[in-house]
Order: sequence, then structure tokens, then C-alpha cells
Amino acid sequence: MESDVPLLPPFPTGWYALELSAALHSGDIRRTQFMGQDVILYRTASGVANVMGAYCPHLGAHLGVGGDIQGEYVRCPFHHFEFDTTGLCIVVPYGTRIPPKALAKVFPTREKNGFILAYFDATGAPPAWEVPDLDLENWSSLTATSWNFRGHPQETTENSVDIGHFSETHGYTAIEMLKPLVTDGPYLTTRYAMRRASGPLRTSVRSEFEIHVYGLGYSQVDVTVPQMGIRARLFVLATPLDGQQITLRIALSLFNDNEPGRIHPLLSLMPRAVFNRLVSTFTFAGFKHDVEQDIPIWQHKRYVQPPILAEGDGPVGKYRYWVKQFYLETERSGV
Repeated sequence: MESDVPLLPPFPTGWYALELSAALHSGDIRRTQFMGQDVILYRTASGVANVMGAYCPHLGAHLGVGGDIQGEYVRCPFHHFEFDTTGLCIVVPYGTRIPPKALAKVFPTREKNGFILAYFDATGAPPAWEVPDLDLENWSSLTATSWNFRGHPQETTENSVDIGHFSETHGYTAIEMLKPLVTDGPYLTTRYAMRRASGPLRTSVRSEFEIHVYGLGYSQVDVTVPQMGIRARLFVLATPLDGQQITLRIALSLFNDNEPGRIHPLLSLMPRAVFNRLVSTFTFAGFKHDVEQDIPIWQHKRYVQPPILAEGDGPVGKYRYWVKQFYLETERSGV
């Protein structure tokens, strides 16, 4: 029987989402896995989010089981040592000298565009690049969901350049490449348009998609439906857990100044908030449906390298070359 262990190295360098910003409140402390390690995700009293190794460097107690937040510090449940967001031990309750090696492991943490992101590099190097901040004015709060399954972020992100599967798996037609795939360091972008029957009358609607990929854990898709005057942002965020399982998060934000009258004149009479809610619900349902078609494929596929590509597959080969930068030199031969 073949092993379920993926052939791809399981932990590529990059930024990965651990939670929605809105879901983590001041004083919260959560247990989770990240890159094969037990970690805690927490928010200090002043609102700073941080990701820290789960085990106290003193005597190994799990900080997420009985530990708590004391102002800006995490307090260990065992001996009440306290650590700041850099991992430094700040408090020893005995009133004695702080051991100089009492340093908890931390991961570089950022809050970007409604997500809490942590950076991983197998060598421990600091972040070499950042996910850019978006202009959030006039954009709705995030609608999101997530799944855990056997998979890999390279495979899920590859869907963004796998043009062939859009028609065969998801039923899109009239696919056009509007901008060829371009890479710039850890950033990848391309743009295309396609049509699909939509709505109760199954009217064919043309949508344009501009892909922005930052590493293998953070993908943003800017969607425009010109004939309806609708704009949205879709996010696809895959985070490795234990070497085989990933958490895949998806989220949607809708531009609040859409133009309902371009869909139907009567819709211009509808309160804008109601219209936006309906569009967001409908768009997110379609997005979620597409991802749920992909999940069984990702979950049960095996990685093929080199791939046997056909005309019409899209720039998969160029993508495969681009991803090599996210692995250690010793890992790249099999990627």
C-alpha cells in the first residue's frame, strides 16, 4: 500500500493565515498546529496578535492549557513565568533573577487585510518579504469558512494557473487570458475572463479575475462582473498543520459601491445594504461550491513531477519553476 505522505516537502517558506482578525479578541489564547509544531495564537490586552510555540521553555508546560494573558504577557500555568511577544521571559514570580535562556519560540506575526498571518522559514530566517496592505475603505467585512483535509499549499495554489480545470471541473466557458502569468520574487499574477450560467434564469455572465499570489499561503483574486457593476475580492489561504493536513480558508469581501441598476433598473430601488448582502451571499455560495468541487481532488491526488502537460492546461510549468524558491536547496530537486 502506498504511503499517504506527500512527495512535496511539507513546509514551504512564507506567510500563512491562522485566523480571521475579527475572531480573536483581547485576552484570547488558542491552541493550534502550524508547520508541524504545536503553537498558541493569542491577543494581548492592548490588541496585539502573536503566534508562539506552545511549550514553556522553563519546564515544558503547554501555554495553551491553563495558561492565560496577563496584560501584554502570556503566563505559564505551571510556574507562572510570563513572556512578552518577542518570547522574552519578563516575570519570574519568585522574585529571583530571570534565566537568560528562558526564551519562548515566536513566529513573525502580522495582521493584514482582516487575517492574522504567521511567517515560517525552516532556517529561522526573518521575513524576506511582506503581504501588502489593501485599501479597505468601502469594502465589506469578510465572509469566510474553512476546511481541514489532506493536502498541500502548492497544490491548492496551483489551481490559480490551471486553466484547463476551470471548464472541466467548474463549468466555465469562453475562457480568455487577459494578461500572461508574471512573477516577481515571491509574487505571481495573471488575469483572465470566463463565462458561466448564473442566477435563476441561468443567464451567461462574463467575469474577470485578476490573480495575486504572495507565496503559497496567500492568494487574492480580484473579481469584476462588468455587466452587473459588481466587484469583489476572494481570498484563498492554505496553512500546513502537521505535514499532511492543511487548513484551507476562503473569504470574500464585497465592494460596497456596486451598481445594482446595471443588473436590473428595479434593483436601484433596493436599499444598498440589502443589495450588498444578497450579492455577497450569492457570490460566496458560488465560490464555496467551486472549492468544494476541488477538495476531493486535492485530498486524494498525488503529486506528479514532472507533469505531463497538454496544450490548454495553462502556465503550470512556469508556476512549478516559480515555487522552487519557497523550499530549502536540499528539497528543490523533487519540486
